[in-house]
Amino acid sequence: MPINSFKNYPMSWKPSIDKTEKPIYQALAGQLEQDIVNGVLLPGTKLPPQRELADYLDLNVSTISKAFKMCELKGLLSAAVGSGTFVSYDALSNAYLLEDTKPQHLIEMGATLPDNASYEPLLLQLKSMLQETDYEKWFGYGRAGESLWQKDAALKLIRKGGFETTVDHILFANGGQNAIAATLASLCKPGDRIGVDQHTYPGLKTVAAMLSVQIIPIKSEKYEMSPEAFEYACKNENIKGIYLIPDYHNPTASFMSVENREMIAAIAKKYKQFIIEDASYHLLGKKPLPAVASFAPEQVIYIASLSKSLAPGLRLAYVAVPTQFKEPISKALYNLNITVSPLLAELTARTIVSNQFEVLIDSHREQTIRRNQVVNRYFAGYTCLGDETGIFRWLLLPGKITGAEFETLGAHQGVQVYGAERFVVGNSCPDRAVRISVCAPKTIEELEQGLVILKRLLNNLT
Repeated sequence: MPINSFKNYPMSWKPSIDKTEKPIYQALAGQLEQDIVNGVLLPGTKLPPQRELADYLDLNVSTISKAFKMCELKGLLSAAVGSGTFVSYDALSNAYLLEDTKPQHLIEMGATLPDNASYEPLLLQLKSMLQETDYEKWFGYGRAGESLWQKDAALKLIRKGGFETTVDHILFANGGQNAIAATLASLCKPGDRIGVDQHTYPGLKTVAAMLSVQIIPIKSEKYEMSPEAFEYACKNENIKGIYLIPDYHNPTASFMSVENREMIAAIAKKYKQFIIEDASYHLLGKKPLPAVASFAPEQVIYIASLSKSLAPGLRLAYVAVPTQFKEPISKALYNLNITVSPLLAELTARTIVSNQFEVLIDSHREQTIRRNQVVNRYFAGYTCLGDETGIFRWLLLPGKITGAEFETLGAHQGVQVYGAERFVVGNSCPDRAVRISVCAPKTIEELEQGLVILKRLLNNLT
């Protein structure tokens, strides 16, 4: 069809490309990315159907399809079966939340950090270890066969988080992010698709983008992944598995009901889907709910990291892996790490076995509750979702301001928070909300300083 016949035809995108530039699909993908970055195509824009765009440009549909796929794997586009292809709402958001250096002159209320109550006890434990006559072994390579008692410690911690497993299922990783990366690298190929909540952990998004794994938003009901939507995705979206944070969901601070955990597990078994259960926050509560893994232990990779419950510098996660996935995930962890730090593995195991970890968790919890009481006082009259034992909250904003706009306002006034746009997935519409870290400020006084500023900004919006 001659290109001029589209002169007055309504299309959301009318690219102009140099067809001498080969391959053409790369040139088209480059133009699409540039138009998104430059704001020509706004988040949420529905692109023309591929055949329609092919007619407009006088190209093969396969060329359009390749260009769209390139941009989809970069996270710029989101395709929904039966709905079309859209510019992702998170196409331009920065998913790297931990800055290279601490923001100057900003009160940190963005990063999800526990308070520092555990630092001194861990230091005393570490000093004791380094005074032993064979201390040099903490600085060599650790070997899996030498860590059996450390796996017993892992079982103790995982049990406290709501899941019973056995030593033969335990692997060690250098933190939760490392475990997620190894799991996706071993179970997915480039172009594979996994389902996630409509707002999800940015670390999952960055790992998926690095591995060219597509993440597909699955609809939520009251901030819980809908089992019906999950089953629909199993049937129609060609997904291989899902990623969940059932307790203190990051960023919305919600909890998945026990009923939904059972239903999600049953659907995963029915359709042979794997589940990555991120248990980073399971230990924050006084009485953890049963893990999703407890309902489908043969389908769930359960990741219990220690950065949120003990200390961020303990770069260690215990991973309970079903037998069918153990060999590939074990190989991926070896290829990524060779081993975890023997020093940190031993320090953590001793802290758990001595029951000191329970004292530390209780101390964290008491501090968190006190801080949340302060947050509730300042945000009375506003909707600030989250539990009193959670280290972050999900603040819904009044008026029409977006999370990204409020994040910018906060930064200009000296407070770092993170807008919903950083967490949203694909063509899901972001909440008008920001995630606020309760424990990141060093003291309650600093927390109050930040809350005074945020409260003033909120009052100006109403």
